[in-house]
Amino acid sequence: MRRSDVDMIHGPLLKNVLVYTIPIILTSLLQLLFNAADLIIVSRYSEIKSIAMAAVSATGSITTLIVNMFIGLSVGGGVRVAHAYGAQDSEEAHKTVHTAILFAVLSGIFVTFVGMTFCETFLTWMGTPDTVLPLSATYMRFYFAGAISMMVYNFGASILRAVGDSKRPLYFLAIAGVLNVLLNLIFVIVFKMDVDGVALATTISQTVSAALVVLALMHRDDACRLFIKDLRIHKEQFLKMLKIGIPAGIQGSIFSISNVIIQSSINSFGDIAMRGNGAASNIEGFVWNIMNAFQQTALNFIGQNMGAKNYGRLRKIMWTCLGCVTVAGLVFGNAAYLAGDKLLGIYITDMPEAIPYGLLRMSFLAAPYFLCGTMDVMTGALRGAGRSVSAMVITIAGVVGIRIVWIFTIFQIPQFHTLRSLYFSYPISWAVTLIIEFVYFMVVTGKLKKQNALGAVVE
Repeated sequence: MRRSDVDMIHGPLLKNVLVYTIPIILTSLLQLLFNAADLIIVSRYSEIKSIAMAAVSATGSITTLIVNMFIGLSVGGGVRVAHAYGAQDSEEAHKTVHTAILFAVLSGIFVTFVGMTFCETFLTWMGTPDTVLPLSATYMRFYFAGAISMMVYNFGASILRAVGDSKRPLYFLAIAGVLNVLLNLIFVIVFKMDVDGVALATTISQTVSAALVVLALMHRDDACRLFIKDLRIHKEQFLKMLKIGIPAGIQGSIFSISNVIIQSSINSFGDIAMRGNGAASNIEGFVWNIMNAFQQTALNFIGQNMGAKNYGRLRKIMWTCLGCVTVAGLVFGNAAYLAGDKLLGIYITDMPEAIPYGLLRMSFLAAPYFLCGTMDVMTGALRGAGRSVSAMVITIAGVVGIRIVWIFTIFQIPQFHTLRSLYFSYPISWAVTLIIEFVYFMVVTGKLKKQNALGAVVE
């Protein structure tokens, strides 16, 4: 085990969880700063401030929808590596790593083609106003030009985290993050670019982070070391990766579909509502990324312990991660809401009438955000235990199902056709899904412990 790797199978659980999770939190926040830097810089320094910011904000749901399917497959690669690493199966780990990285390149090529070719069509389907559609399309084309780098970084970082190394993805993204901000300022202020400049800066910085992750994998001294000449799709490992990754990807994509539908509903309230919603959503993203780090922790800790057949540790990991994410969600979610005026003012500089719209969203989403965090931890726990299909079904039914039904029923009633009613569907869907996932995980771990005890008796 490398010095940078956290021992997920032995040692004090709470300490190891925190040591492992904090770098993921910082990594996620830096990654989010890519988009935040785009929004802040175009809102302050672009010659078309409000329109440019609305254009960037309008692309969030659709870019996430396109990318999420393939990012979900990186989860499958990470879980399979964690299982192999925990079981000390060097051959399985080696084949999975090389399959995952090659697939990352191939999927990046596909996403680039789809995103750049159909961006205007997707934006039109979402009801994007004509005032921002051309700029939004320009931003998306530049953004998807870096899809290969985005995929390689996410797949590579997933592999490093699966074996306990959550620090180096942080270092790499810190370098790329500083570069992104510098390039944003240069392109927008010096070269007088707008959305094309910030998107180009993001693409360049993502390429740097991807290159650093690849180099890190090439210099490992264990079964996860990457050899370019060994890159190939190993059928058995690929199918195992798909078994976990496809449900995760489908879940992410369908989850994004509900957000696209909601964004379309928000668009119907006009540019001011879009502006306030976009700024609030970006602020909430910081809180979500802090909480989502514990989902990745639950996934990889449980994944390695599943590989080692250390079933007695699974519920302890779940409770530890649930406790940590609840505290994080309550503290940061409510802090964001209480400081909402000032935080929204950072993004909204020339349209103060949009701030109340942002505060309305935060009152329904940021304050009870811990529910979303606990739900995500349970999703990660189920995936780590190999129950990715079950996690997908529960989440789609509980989150996406409730929101879509809400939009096409309650939201259509005239007195409930308001933003307040629309946002209320979020906490309801989180709570219902959390309860179902928790009960199912307890059933799964109970069966695993009984099977393990029975096996020991037979031996």
